Amino acid sequence: MVASRAVAAACGLRAEDAVVLSNSNRLAVHLRPCDLLARVAPRTRQNGAKFEVDVSRRLAETGAPLATLDPRVEARVYEQDDFAVTLWTYYETVPPNDIAPDEYASALERLHAGMRQVDLTGDWLPHFMDRVDEAQRLVDDPTNNPEIVGADRELVGTTLRTMSRAIVDRGGSEQLLHGEPHPGNVLRTRGGLLFVDLETCCQGPIEFDIAHASIPASAPPIEVSALYAGADESLVRECWILMLAMITAWRCEPGDDLPNGHAMAMDWIRQLRAAVGP
Repeated sequence: MVASRAVAAACGLRAEDAVVLSNSNRLAVHLRPCDLLARVAPRTRQNGAKFEVDVSRRLAETGAPLATLDPRVEARVYEQDDFAVTLWTYYETVPPNDIAPDEYASALERLHAGMRQVDLTGDWLPHFMDRVDEAQRLVDDPTNNPEIVGADRELVGTTLRTMSRAIVDRGGSEQLLHGEPHPGNVLRTRGGLLFVDLETCCQGPIEFDIAHASIPASAPPIEVSALYAGADESLVRECWILMLAMITAWRCEPGDDLPNGHAMAMDWIRQLRAAVGP
């Protein structure tokens, strides 16, 4: 919080008060009275922050429903003490908190339409399989989160291998994706739904994004996939099963700070076992 206020002050903005909005692997802080959102990560994770800023700049003129960097300051990562700080527009959220399937599907379609305008040439964008491989490495190393053991750990590792192979073998079309557009990364604002947190952007099939619509529900996002024009519902289910294995694997990450993360991982394993069978 001190680092975020210092960065804002160095940019000529008054930040006399700081309110924590979320505290996980990164800190989201509402700074007042300058009214901006600071996202604070350990300096060791500054590459992810730089990637997020880069993606945001590439999408700035596409009309995609995304939270934007604060236009009053330079769009970059600010280093302060041991932290990497980025400065974003603050959006006041409005009720209701629940997002109906039809409005979620519409917002995600508009997000993907905007993302299709971005040039994917070069090696700047990771593939969704890069993220699967990262999850696989976490699960395969038994020193990571030893509380996930035995048949549970084997289930997660096997699912990552088999489902990712099945999805890639389909050979479907791919584009820029959000990567984790679950409801926790969607804000309801006066201007409509906006997606936040672009650090997870990757290239892959749209169904990989649609699969995240159900978190934290315990079933595939059938309603959203049915409402999203052109979505392959069988592929959505495969991506949903893969996604369950991936988010369980993230709880194996050393230093993971997700609140109540272990309990969530155990619940996801139960869902995963029910989805793939004995």
